[in-house]
Amino acid sequence: MTEAGRLGEFLRARRERLQPQDVGLAVGAGLRRVPGLRREEVAILAGVSTDYYLRLEQGRDANPSTQVLDALARALCLDTVATDYLHALARPAERPDAAVGDDVVRDATRWLIDSWPLTAAVVHSRHVDVLASNALARRLNPNFRVGVNSVLSLFTDPSERVFHADWDGLAARSVALLRSAAQTGARDARLEALVADGAAGSAEFRELWDRQDVHRAGDGVHALRHPLVGTLVLSYLRLSVVGTAGQSLFLYFAEPGSPSAAAMQRLAGAGWDQQGQEPDIPEV
Repeated sequence: MTEAGRLGEFLRARRERLQPQDVGLAVGAGLRRVPGLRREEVAILAGVSTDYYLRLEQGRDANPSTQVLDALARALCLDTVATDYLHALARPAERPDAAVGDDVVRDATRWLIDSWPLTAAVVHSRHVDVLASNALARRLNPNFRVGVNSVLSLFTDPSERVFHADWDGLAARSVALLRSAAQTGARDARLEALVADGAAGSAEFRELWDRQDVHRAGDGVHALRHPLVGTLVLSYLRLSVVGTAGQSLFLYFAEPGSPSAAAMQRLAGAGWDQQGQEPDIPEV
């Protein structure tokens, strides 16, 4: 799909999710024939002509000004992340289909994550593929192993639904993260393959991808149900790896002195990475 086509697809999806009352418009007595806002309503809110907005949605104009993009973002009630994504769609950065070194993890990064016995650490690519992980991460979740895509595994492995207490919320955020993390410029064969696999294997993935949500993971708290040590309440943090083509470092860690910290310590001392024999973990 062309840049103009992606821009139009994003505008249409976000327009259809808004209702007149969301933007202060009066709702008439008649039945509305389209979901969400009408094109002319968005055009009025953004201060552009309906014909011009129609050209944008249809992919017949790929060069809106910065002022127009900002006006559209306000009209569609986009947050900062979605507004940045809108600008990136209209001003895509030039980059090759596969940048050299995208999936090469520095030795120093590997040494760092292996030095954290009580923090589960995963290195992701910009497509959220696992590039490296430490032992505790693999003991925590077997899908934190190299080669697994951390977004698709949520939809393809039934154990993930049990493992994550808020699977629905995490799935929605993860698909939105995949959309925002991937580049919006030149053709991205890896992203296209991931989306095709996700859509073919899961109606839920397909629905979430079509929502056109974007998300930047930062920090927060996850409740997890581990099959061996029980309920865990862990903080998480995602950090960009400077000097790479979109790699990020994802960390899970427990509050010191908490029951979850004790459980993580038991996992760390189990000597097992969920890819061999089961660990000998004492009963609670």
